Amino acid sequence: MNNIIEMQIWQFLLIYLLLIVILLIMKKCNIDKMKLLIISSMKMTVQLIFAGLILTYIFKGSSPFFTFLYLTIMILFTIHRVLSRNKELNKQFKQTIAASIAFSGVFVIIYFVRVVIGESILNPQYVIPIAGMIMGNTMTGVLLGIKTFREALDGQQAKINALLCAGASPNKILLPFVKQALETAMIPTINSMISMGIVSLPGMMTGQILAGTLPTTAILYQIAIMIAICTAVTCSCFGSLFFGYKTLIDKKSQIIN
Repeated sequence: MNNIIEMQIWQFLLIYLLLIVILLIMKKCNIDKMKLLIISSMKMTVQLIFAGLILTYIFKGSSPFFTFLYLTIMILFTIHRVLSRNKELNKQFKQTIAASIAFSGVFVIIYFVRVVIGESILNPQYVIPIAGMIMGNTMTGVLLGIKTFREALDGQQAKINALLCAGASPNKILLPFVKQALETAMIPTINSMISMGIVSLPGMMTGQILAGTLPTTAILYQIAIMIAICTAVTCSCFGSLFFGYKTLIDKKSQIIN
C-alpha cells in the first residue's frame, strides 16, 4: 500500500473554492444563510487547526495526563453543547442528561479501546479519534432526542391536560413521547448503518485506506466503531429521556415544566 499523499498549503486552499458553489446556490435560491456558512467554515478551520496542533503534541509521546485531559474536555464540551441548547429544562433533567452522556460515552470508549482493540485507554492514537466519533454522534443523537421530546410535549399540551383531568397517570402520558423521541434519535445512526458500504464509504474506513491500511482491516474497524456509536447514542438518549422525564413529575403526580 502507498503512503498517504501530503497536501501542500496551496493545494489545501483550493478546497475553499467549492464554497463559492454553495454561496451561488444559496444566492440563487434566496437562502439567507450565506453569512452562517462563511462563519461556520472559518470556525471549523480554526478549531481543527488548533486541535491538530494539540494532537500533534500529544501524539509525540507527551504525558498520558494530556490524553486524559483532552478526553475529559471532549466529554464536557459534549455535555455543555447539549445543555446550552436546552436551557429551559429543570436542574434535575440537566443533571440526568449530563450523567447519561458521561457514563455511556466513557463506558463505550473504554470497552472499545481496552476490550475490543486491546490497547491502553490512554493511548492517544486510538482513544482520541475513537472518542471523537463516539461523542460527536452522541451529542447529535441526544440533541435530536431532547428536541423531539420537548416539541412533542409543547404540541400536545392540550391533550396532556385533558388526560390528567381524566385521571391518567403522568407516567402513562409521558412514556409514549419518550419512546417516540428515543426512536427519532436512533434513526439517523441506524440509517447510516443500512447504507454503509453500498451508498457511502464512511470516514473512519476512508481515512484508514488513505493512510495505507488494508481495506479488510479498515472494514473491521468501521463495523466495530459503528456498533459502538449506535450503543453510545442509544444508551445516552435512553438515560437522558427515561430518567429525565421523571423530573417533570412532582410529588403531587402533576406534570411540571
